[in-house]
Amino acid sequence: MLPIWLNKKFDINATQEIQSILRKLNLNTVCEEAFCPNISECFANKTATFLILGKYCTRNCRFCNVSHNKPEVVNIEEPDMIAKAVEYLNIQYVVITSVTRDDLKDYGAAHFANVVKRLKLLADIKIELLIPDFMGDINSLKLIVESGSEVVGHNIETVKRLYPSVRPQANYERSLFVLRMLKELKNNLITKSGIMLGLGESKDEVESAMKDIILTGCDILTIGQYLRPSKEHLPVAEYIKPEVFEYYRILGKKMGFKHVESSPFVRSSYNAASVFFSLS
Repeated sequence: MLPIWLNKKFDINATQEIQSILRKLNLNTVCEEAFCPNISECFANKTATFLILGKYCTRNCRFCNVSHNKPEVVNIEEPDMIAKAVEYLNIQYVVITSVTRDDLKDYGAAHFANVVKRLKLLADIKIELLIPDFMGDINSLKLIVESGSEVVGHNIETVKRLYPSVRPQANYERSLFVLRMLKELKNNLITKSGIMLGLGESKDEVESAMKDIILTGCDILTIGQYLRPSKEHLPVAEYIKPEVFEYYRILGKKMGFKHVESSPFVRSSYNAASVFFSLS
């Protein structure tokens, strides 16, 4: 049974309008694919995190509910579809993420750039990208930083020791390299990363990961509670109390992050717009 601070109501009525639009345009969201606990809140506010490049991932992380399967053919009409959804919903701050596409030569970076280019044709749109690691490919990262998005995020997800069990196809040092390169390629780009708690990490390991992230020049850090999507995923080792999240929020600010979102229901794109505008 979940502790009291993790009880959250799900309002199915709040999700219906935006789900209808997404189905008509054949669009995916990480909100749905990852079973985000904030989905009804975000959908009620007519915002969503679009999931591009299909809904099947070439990796199979043990914490993530996104399906691992043979990847789909890249839909070149997807940028137009997302633009239509953004216009209809009157979204001013758009968050775009993707499945990992290790099967593509550029790992999907050009498609990210095409989505940004199309959205920038709309009036006064701000864009945040949440990217996979692109296997650390610098040319792919250049496409991202030159795309015109205001914020680029890449999540570390967990502490270094737990990578083999949590993210067996990823690499802790490579993810740090991605964050460093984003800043080196475009110093004024706002960068962002996130970690989950409750997978068996220690306090010292969390603080060490936070130090590694701030050393990349990262501006924004998100910290949330890992919640098991199904019995096939890693079990929750611990439900972290809200006061511990507050401790890490204060610590992150002392370390030099420009903004830290830290509480049990925080996810990468949760309150992304308000965070961005608070820094502007």
